[in-house]
Amino acid sequence: MLVMRWQLAYPEEAVPIVGKLLGDGGILLPEIYNSLGAMHGTIMIFLGIVPLAVGAFGNYFVPLQIGAPDMAFPKLNMASYWSYFVGGVIMLTSFFSPEGAARSGWTSYPPLADIEVGQTFWLIGMLFLITSSLLGSINFITTIIQLRAPGLTWMRLPFFVWSQFVTAFLLVLAFPPLEAAAVLQLMDRVAGTSFFLPSGLVVSGELLNVSGGGSPLLWQHLFWFLAHPEVYVLILPAMGIVAEVIANNSRKPLWGYKSLVYSVIFLGFMSFIVWAHHMFITGMGSVMSAFFQLTTMIISIPSVIILSAFFISLWGSSIRFNTPMLFALAFLPMFGIGGLTGLPLGLAAADIHLHDTYYVIGHFHYIVAPGTIFALFAGIYYWYPKITGRKLSEKLGKLHFWPSLIFMNLIFMPMMIQGLAGVSRRLWDGGLQYAHASGTLQLNEFMSVSAWLLGLSQIPFIINIFYSMKNGEKTDKNPWHSTTLEWTAPSPPLPHVNFEAIPEVHRDPYEYSIPGRKRDYTPQTEPKKG
Repeated sequence: MLVMRWQLAYPEEAVPIVGKLLGDGGILLPEIYNSLGAMHGTIMIFLGIVPLAVGAFGNYFVPLQIGAPDMAFPKLNMASYWSYFVGGVIMLTSFFSPEGAARSGWTSYPPLADIEVGQTFWLIGMLFLITSSLLGSINFITTIIQLRAPGLTWMRLPFFVWSQFVTAFLLVLAFPPLEAAAVLQLMDRVAGTSFFLPSGLVVSGELLNVSGGGSPLLWQHLFWFLAHPEVYVLILPAMGIVAEVIANNSRKPLWGYKSLVYSVIFLGFMSFIVWAHHMFITGMGSVMSAFFQLTTMIISIPSVIILSAFFISLWGSSIRFNTPMLFALAFLPMFGIGGLTGLPLGLAAADIHLHDTYYVIGHFHYIVAPGTIFALFAGIYYWYPKITGRKLSEKLGKLHFWPSLIFMNLIFMPMMIQGLAGVSRRLWDGGLQYAHASGTLQLNEFMSVSAWLLGLSQIPFIINIFYSMKNGEKTDKNPWHSTTLEWTAPSPPLPHVNFEAIPEVHRDPYEYSIPGRKRDYTPQTEPKKG
């Protein structure tokens, strides 16, 4: 991404340090720029955020929060990991292949994806990554249903567990169509089929020798049927983490717990019937456009309910402004900006002008970067004592937070401005040919400098992680005075069993500052009097 930002800021200048490896005379070639763009999206989503938000946080903390000794199927868990590892290796190996990495974008649209070099590695890698997610999601669903501690009813589950539960259903229902589509596209490339290749396709002035009869639109339908639920695969675990941090640091029960649960379930259901709002300009009829516009507007309602419940939970509370809380608080307006800027894209009339511009990039990155990633940072700072038995440094944490918040906005907000001016995405020269948008092109350099500074802002976090492993403040099992079950386990949890004894649940998950009690928190394991 940093190399791409250099190209956008200085399109006619050689890339420093690594330029000789990337292009003629150090200047990034358009083909390599496209490869970096395609792989950036794929790596960040399928090799980065999803494995961290679902695989790492889910596997570690779901058993702890439900009082289970481990996931239901440990061997299935290991199979999921190795499938992910193999898929990642294959995907990254494509950079060193003679054909190069995929160039058709992370959406892999045919017919370009069917004829472009380097796509085969991408497809094979995706098959392994999809398999990994499917295996993991089955494990999550089984674990949450079958291994809850005695007394832990559905409405006593922490909201983080609910978010992982719905996410697992999204993965198990949405990924199979994409896996089938990936197999079909792979057959188009290596077996001479034409599932997605139309008849009469001309490449470089010559008629392509394929049987034809396929439909590129079929791939788009299959891809977006997965890719829009995938957005919620990214954001739902983030919402679950933010809920835990806000409840703990506001010292209040989450407002409207049941409404949060019903909203996240409804959000998961609705995510399957909005996919075609990514395809308004494909020529679908007005009736279908109206349907998907309506469902897109409806799906915003549960998101607003969840966000509103978080804000109301803060009202009148005595907030602890520690590092995890700062990241959780920053998540709220950042996700709000990402969500609100997405509404015009759900309206066909507006999407015609905004589709495939930098506005879309800005909207999506507000959801994923200062949204999801900030929530993941909150989770790392919050649960690090449980993992290691030591706290992360607050000074280094705040040194990490404030520059990250500033530079995230300085990167992605200007993208909105460029998009509204009509600058298209995926342009290796930064849009120099757009005379009508020339007044916004200077923002490329501004965004690039902000991106490099954002990268530097992560150094305190990296130092903090490794320094605190041995030198961080030692803690007991419950340093945050929290109520949920993971804080009754030793820090770090006991290998293979987590708990010294299986806990028994007697209370709701967020009993903070209950009138008439001596402490401002009551663990779920504390028996009720009488």
